[in-house]
Parts: sequence; C-alpha cells; structure tokens
Amino acid sequence: MDETRRDRDIEGRAHNARPRDGLGRPLPYGTVGVERQPEGVVRTPAETVREAQRLLDAGMPFHAHEVFEDAWKSGPEAERELWRGLAQLAVGLTHAARGNATGGARLLRRGAAALTEFAASGGNAVAGTSAAAVHGIAIGALTGWATALARRVEEAGAPVVDAAAEAPRLRADG
Repeated sequence: MDETRRDRDIEGRAHNARPRDGLGRPLPYGTVGVERQPEGVVRTPAETVREAQRLLDAGMPFHAHEVFEDAWKSGPEAERELWRGLAQLAVGLTHAARGNATGGARLLRRGAAALTEFAASGGNAVAGTSAAAVHGIAIGALTGWATALARRVEEAGAPVVDAAAEAPRLRADG
C-alpha cells in the first residue's frame, strides 16, 4: 500500500488502517499490531466501565480511551463531561507511557478537572447516585490518582510509565 495516501473507508472517509501497537502508536504497514477497538459501539455504563478497566489493566489505555469516547458520544448529555474526563485520563496515561511527560501530565490534569467539574456541577444526577461514585466510578480516587501521576511524570529523571502497572481502578469497589 502507498504510505503517502490516506486510507479511506467504504464511504470515502479518512480512516487510518495502519496497524497500531498497544499504546496506539502507528506501526509500518504489514506489521502485526494490536487489534483496534471498534468505533461507535453503544454500551451501557457498566459495560463501558468493565471494558475500559480490562483494557487499562492490559496496559492499553489508548484503547480504553476509545471506549470512553464511544460513551461520551452516545451517552446522555448530562454525562458527557464524565466520559470525556475519563477519556482524557486514559490519553494522559497513554502519553506518559509513550514517554511524553508534558503531554501526559497536561491531559491527566485536564481529565481530573473535567471529573471534578462534572461532580460539582450536579451533572451527576444519574438515578440518585452520589458525586463520589456515578455508575460506581470512583471520581475522587481517580482525580487523586491523575494528579499524583501527573506530578510524578513531570519530575526530573522520572522513568517512563508502565501503563499496566499504573492503571487506575475505575470503580470504588474494584
């Protein structure tokens, strides 16, 4: 395949078909990569959290971000900031694991801020749940995790993050 042309899907929309590694980095055409997450999957919140946790635990935060992005795009408007914040945390972990400390820290903080804003805004009026655990998601613990990891990756001489070892626990009971 000509690597200078953009890959297109059957409708002619740009779609990068290059294989990717476990952190979502493109690999050369013809290389065996990690299977990509299907796009546009509508899941229940519980299915979203379960699938994202599985991917985070496997050291694949880029793929977990895609799961959160599906929830952000298909879920109720009142929960958009929740899923967007979680997607940003996953991308922040991705960048930190790729060795991009600045980008990783920035996205971890942005995701933590989105979760904090969501919890404070009352946008968590999901079936009478508390701001601390919408859909069982441990918002306070996640913001603490993200803030601490952002600080750590920015330290001079900090090692590149191991995505699986640093995977956060999404649920308060998990």
